[in-house]
Amino acid sequence: MIKRIHVHTANMRANKDGGNRPTIIVREGRRVLHCHAVEIKGPSRMVYSPGRPLSSGAVIWLETTADVVAYVAEVGVA
Repeated sequence: MIKRIHVHTANMRANKDGGNRPTIIVREGRRVLHCHAVEIKGPSRMVYSPGRPLSSGAVIWLETTADVVAYVAEVGVA
């Protein structure tokens, strides 16, 4: 099944208040994960489709059928 990964721009804007809301969304069918980082375990492609956005309104996203590891807490930040 195709997984689509895109940015949650509303959370990015809201985090300007110093918050730490997840800003990455991973969608696989009806499953939706909100996270801080993702690791794609195989090939993927980036899609830009302003004429046919996702139902969320995203016009640019990553697509993959590979396994995706979603990290809810920030990783690699000291």
